[in-house]
Amino acid sequence: MDKLLVVDDDEAIRRLIRLELSDIFEVIDTGVPQEGLALALEHKPHAILLDLRMPNYSGYELLQTFTAFSHTQKIPVIIVSGEAGGQTKDHCKQLGACAYFEKPIDFDALRACLTQLTKVRRFIPRSEVRVRLRVPLKLRGTDKLGSKTEQDTVTEDVSLSGFLCACTAEMPVDSIVEVYLTTSGTTYVGKARVVHSDTKAAPLRHFGFRFIEKTGPWVLS
Repeated sequence: MDKLLVVDDDEAIRRLIRLELSDIFEVIDTGVPQEGLALALEHKPHAILLDLRMPNYSGYELLQTFTAFSHTQKIPVIIVSGEAGGQTKDHCKQLGACAYFEKPIDFDALRACLTQLTKVRRFIPRSEVRVRLRVPLKLRGTDKLGSKTEQDTVTEDVSLSGFLCACTAEMPVDSIVEVYLTTSGTTYVGKARVVHSDTKAAPLRHFGFRFIEKTGPWVLS
């Protein structure tokens, strides 16, 4: 069963979330925000529900920690807060939150959001080591409109079988690109498939790639 981490100082809210979502998630919860990161690292949840205002700790700080730390940055964080207003939602989005729900919680909408998020698997298996490494690449493929595209980009992290980077082109999931290392000259590495796409950050969109063919050198071996 997928795991869901809830960080909220309101025990009644945590109890309600367990009641509403325990049929589809193993719910791990805490009312102590300082425990949030440790629980995320220990349990590796598929998603995190996070309150913003908690005693002695800002949910904004914890959100920024989750989305910046390499071991948790791929876990979707959903804000569940009593705070309303477009400015608050925009700020959370800038910090990396993937969704925002106001209290009282619309559990039908939250279930739909969580179901969609858990369908999008991380592009690198959990058992595989990721390295935060900036490697210059050239990608050649086809964008969403069917036009040929060539992108110069830099990876954000890499593994033996894939990498994460940002591109200006919008490429659909399952599309194939040719990958070239451009560290010194242009060296063909192989072909990779788009397995994850985050198009919310236009004009720079984040993509997860997994190699389907490697015939040339890669940064990890």
